[in-house]
Amino acid sequence: MRMVIVGGGKAGWNLARALLERRHSVTLIEKDRARCRELANDLDAAIYPGDGTHVSVLEAAGAQGADCVMAVTGVDQDNLVCAQLAQAHFGAKKAIARVNDPRNADTFRALGIHDVVSSTDILTKMIEQEADMAHMHLIASLNQGKGEISSLTLGPDTAWAGVRLMDMKLPKGALIVSVIRQGELTIPNGATVLAPGDELVAVSEERSQKALRKVLSETR
Repeated sequence: MRMVIVGGGKAGWNLARALLERRHSVTLIEKDRARCRELANDLDAAIYPGDGTHVSVLEAAGAQGADCVMAVTGVDQDNLVCAQLAQAHFGAKKAIARVNDPRNADTFRALGIHDVVSSTDILTKMIEQEADMAHMHLIASLNQGKGEISSLTLGPDTAWAGVRLMDMKLPKGALIVSVIRQGELTIPNGATVLAPGDELVAVSEERSQKALRKVLSETR
């Protein structure tokens, strides 16, 4: 896939490196010419010196019809303008904007940029989830925190010992996708009978996460 990254700081550099490792075609735009030289020496990517909020720079970097343009500078206003240009002017298939101040996220969305990434929000949600999960552990956050994959090991006093999976009243938007028992992973069905010590791996939407934790933590 053809990726264009605007911003050559730590976020842009790490993003470019990760995408290159996955064999994507990467072009990186950075204002600072000295930083451009550093990036060119370190990355096997096309480096363009210039301001990513300028149409001419984005055009030269190949934003027209790009699979994804990612604006990850340290200035929210620049990221917004860049993402809007990529989306409306160049017809990029996807435009992603970083917000350094999470309070700006709603403004970005109101202005038509729906793929907004806030590292502060993601970290905060992860910390809150871990603090609220008791014995439940977050495996992965999905779609910028709108969903998650998590696991919980049923304790010796679990209310679900001897209960079939179909008889559990899971909240809407939650699904048990695997059961690990004595080191063996199985894909369960409705007839699977649970036992203390089972590690359940679940996928859940944001709205159902707390209810799922409450259900799986029930004891006799």
